[in-house]
Amino acid sequence: MRVDLLTREYPPFVYGGAGVHVGQLTQHLRNLVDLRVHCYGESHTEAGVVTHQVTESLVDANSALKAMAVNLSMSDAVRGTSVVHSHTWYANFAGHLAKVLHDVPHVATAHSLEPMRPWKAEQLSGGYRLSSFMEETAFVGADRIIAVSQAMADDIVQTYPRVDPGRVSVVHNGIDADEFAPDHETTYLEEFGISPDRPVIACVARITRQKGLGHLLRAAEHFTRDAQLVIVAQASDTPEQRRRFGLEVARLRGSGRQVTWIGGDFPRQALRQLMTLARVFVCPSIYEPMGIVNLEAMACGTAVVATATGGIPEVVVQGETGLLVPLEAGSDGNGEPEVPEVFAKEIAARVNHLIDDPATARRLGSAGRERVVARFSWPSVAEQVRRVYEAVA
Repeated sequence: MRVDLLTREYPPFVYGGAGVHVGQLTQHLRNLVDLRVHCYGESHTEAGVVTHQVTESLVDANSALKAMAVNLSMSDAVRGTSVVHSHTWYANFAGHLAKVLHDVPHVATAHSLEPMRPWKAEQLSGGYRLSSFMEETAFVGADRIIAVSQAMADDIVQTYPRVDPGRVSVVHNGIDADEFAPDHETTYLEEFGISPDRPVIACVARITRQKGLGHLLRAAEHFTRDAQLVIVAQASDTPEQRRRFGLEVARLRGSGRQVTWIGGDFPRQALRQLMTLARVFVCPSIYEPMGIVNLEAMACGTAVVATATGGIPEVVVQGETGLLVPLEAGSDGNGEPEVPEVFAKEIAARVNHLIDDPATARRLGSAGRERVVARFSWPSVAEQVRRVYEAVA
């Protein structure tokens, strides 16, 4: 069976969880199907990977319109395939067009939903309406939608009532528990000024409202004084968001808090060392369909404090592998907490509890590692996806 997988991100050009997912999934799918990958970019040296670029006439267009142009190119290039499998709105429309044009089944993986991220209107302007249109059209027409969590599946049928719930399958994200495993070396960390002698609170996220980094910085005002907060935040939705984040980090440092912001290169070995050294890993997202990063931290044996939103409670078990923070969203529909200061203090209270109780932190971290190894493997994910292909082909 030939499958053409459509995606914006593909290694080494990865900036978010969807890219991590695609990179890992394709490695294992190649053992199961005849796989071709179509991604954004100018060139790629890997066999079986086809890149697609925006035409010169649209280089200055709205980013959503440019994405649509790339989708047109992808849909033309998949002729002869048995199944098309698209990831995120950046490629979902290509899957829909391929279904219409070539009469092939379309499987779409939902990593998030555009209507659940209203703040993207600030980033895309009118393009947000276009991205939402492309996503809805693709999902309504898809032969099968793969949701990365049960919470994501519920959101799909609530957001898009024309989608038949029987066409939605849940396949959780996976983790390479060999790549992400406890690494107690600190060589890389010391190069970044991270001391192994003080408790570390770690966070890894994009700079975007979805990931809640602003709430984390407010929570840090209440963290135990001797703790050091380390944030790995390399990508941002916009330059302005990155600038504002830098100002907030500087303000927090000015108040006497120890904060390390790693905004550039950070090797995978360093990431493993950070997650292993950290007493607590924090995920303050206000919207998270699943959150691969929590799996990575758990695989390194670290306790997690995370928002009880989306698919996170399907990964982080309250009191067993971490502590969950309730999110009481406001009534304005933007997903932000109704009382931000309360949300920040709730994060801080749980983080401080684990900083002050290292034995509990170790117990939760050990249980997290066991849960990841037992339930979230990429070979299992790939096999479940292959079964979806067979069901629609």
